[in-house]
Amino acid sequence: MKNELFDAIYQIERDKGISAETLIDSVEAALITAFKKNFGSSHNVTVEIDRDTGKFKVLELFHVVEVVENIYEQISLEDAKKIDVNYSVGDLIEKEVTPKNFGRIAALAAKQVVVQRIREAERNVIYDSFITRESEIVTGIIQRVSKGIIYIDLGKTEALLLPGEQIATEHYKPGDRIKTYITEVKKTNKAPQIIVSRTHVGLVKRLFELEVPEIHDGQVEIRSISREAGSRSKIAVFSKETNIDPVGSCVGQKGSRVQSVVDELSGEKIDIIEWSEDPIVYITNALNPSKVEKVIINDDRHSALVVVPDYQLSLAIGKEGQNARLAAKLTNWKIDIKSVAQYEEMIKINEKVEA
Repeated sequence: MKNELFDAIYQIERDKGISAETLIDSVEAALITAFKKNFGSSHNVTVEIDRDTGKFKVLELFHVVEVVENIYEQISLEDAKKIDVNYSVGDLIEKEVTPKNFGRIAALAAKQVVVQRIREAERNVIYDSFITRESEIVTGIIQRVSKGIIYIDLGKTEALLLPGEQIATEHYKPGDRIKTYITEVKKTNKAPQIIVSRTHVGLVKRLFELEVPEIHDGQVEIRSISREAGSRSKIAVFSKETNIDPVGSCVGQKGSRVQSVVDELSGEKIDIIEWSEDPIVYITNALNPSKVEKVIINDDRHSALVVVPDYQLSLAIGKEGQNARLAAKLTNWKIDIKSVAQYEEMIKINEKVEA
């Protein structure tokens, strides 16, 4: 090997941030493996590389013992003293055994190690840069679609949008630019695996943080989100500052802020309501856009009976129960909705039973 190897190693240290000593140690280990593979696996050898000249030598190691049990690793005290009278039991003798034709093999082994370590370093850099971005939004270009999995080009690596994380009403085509939410970053033997989502509630949260400065600055807080991806979401917001309207901040002038989020989510409807520590107020708000006549709380069962005007019953429940279902998820209360007529009938029945 020539000094070109060390020039390359130090260049890698500067460009990739890999310690030169770490690389050299890896090269030495690879040369030991190469020597044993080509010249005898039983030998106890080490390899030393001169840091100044780039020259290397293979050294066979022998432990000085009274009685030799392994001729590849031990030497008798009597034979050791023939080399140097000062040797004693327990000493380690190094004998150079560098083969004349080992240069080509060594160069190839060194190259393979350097290339491998560069790849490992690049994978680690990518992993380190994305592991801190879990629960964040990332933008990329759809590269290809294979067996239902969407592969998204993020520049230095790619992300996987699995079938279960895709919105059923969306159509994904190569070349499309797309925003996704990072749910998991895994370290694998190959490139880091970055799993992203279009259905996660975190995507809605992060999109509002991007669009609403008051959320980004902490003046408005997102307290809860419930979502049926591709169809509808509800988001509960709150502000400790009395001069700030949390709902108005999220809606924006003429609905511009919420519309930006809706557009990014391909038309998904979004209800923004004000959070309240009072469950009656909170549940009432959560059932928006329906009007609510009365909310009766059962703390023991953590449930609520909600009474709405007769003409609002269908609106309160929503298509296939969606509005009620999202309100229950948002508030974490079990919600039973009845019309005024149904409620009055229920009261009459209860009064008869009690009588």
